[in-house]
Amino acid sequence: MKTPSKLYAAVCLICLLSACRNSQKEQETAMKSPANVVQDKEAITLWYQDKPVVRYYAALCPVPEGVNSIFRRSGFVHPLWSPSGKVLTRIQPPDHYHHYGIWNPWTMTHIEGREVDFWNLAKGQGTVRFAGLESVLCDSSGGRFQVRQEHVDFTAVPQGRVAIEEIWGISAFAAQAEGRTVWVVDFDSHFWNALNSPIVLDAYRYGGGIGFRATEEWTKDTCTVLTSEGRTRKDADGQRARWCDVNGSFADGTRAGIVFLSHPENREHPEPMRVWPLDANGGRGDLFVEFCPIRLNSWTLEPGRKYRLRYRLIVYDGTLKPETAEQFWQQYANGTETRSSH
Repeated sequence: MKTPSKLYAAVCLICLLSACRNSQKEQETAMKSPANVVQDKEAITLWYQDKPVVRYYAALCPVPEGVNSIFRRSGFVHPLWSPSGKVLTRIQPPDHYHHYGIWNPWTMTHIEGREVDFWNLAKGQGTVRFAGLESVLCDSSGGRFQVRQEHVDFTAVPQGRVAIEEIWGISAFAAQAEGRTVWVVDFDSHFWNALNSPIVLDAYRYGGGIGFRATEEWTKDTCTVLTSEGRTRKDADGQRARWCDVNGSFADGTRAGIVFLSHPENREHPEPMRVWPLDANGGRGDLFVEFCPIRLNSWTLEPGRKYRLRYRLIVYDGTLKPETAEQFWQQYANGTETRSSH
């Protein structure tokens, strides 16, 4: 039997998506939207021209057999697909069961003098969960949806108390780069302190921003990292960047990648990064990359104030030149972009 909160979330999903479909039928134009947002019992998936682009997990994701259920959570992105359909993200790897594709929990925080970790689920101190679908829009420019997320503190009361509320917007459209189609995926987070006392986000090498755990196929031997400042995987960790290009190969000989763009209005921009070293995970060199706005300096969330972090992902097949990545960042920073026709 569903709990009231899960039932409410399910009703929100069904009603809003139904309203979106009805509204689209009533307002049909000669040009059909190339994008579609589809909801099933587990997730919300954004499609573009009949290809899946990004999937947001709204249900509580089960863990592999034999793994502690404390690692279950919702509110993350997996898969993120390349235009040719390559899966670029990974969830629940055995080395870090709390890693979930693309996600953004805060790590070392202090609330009313207590330490609360929303990232490391094994501590049992906190988590992030899906709390409802806010909006859906599909038009000639692409598709987008907004979800509400709750950052829950389990150290205050056993059943948990919402400490941070967030509206996470995810949108996608197509663009052209070096003669081929790429996905442009935007993540726009509006969040605020839900309490009456300050929340301190301690300076730490992980937390917030946008974290990415790469596909299992990307290791030190099969992937590369390049930042806007010319740094690679050997020296990018802890350094600031405007953009970061991660690229890797697959067993079939193909390549794909993502250019992560940090918006110039983000805190600490150019943002410091967490990039796993080449010898990560016993020498395999698995890939984790994050724009981390609290890497170098702590951040206090005051009651009554709203905060915002924005990121754009250029998702592509093959490789992209550094000058192309720079052009995409300039377009993002200046609010100018060219979208593909359909």
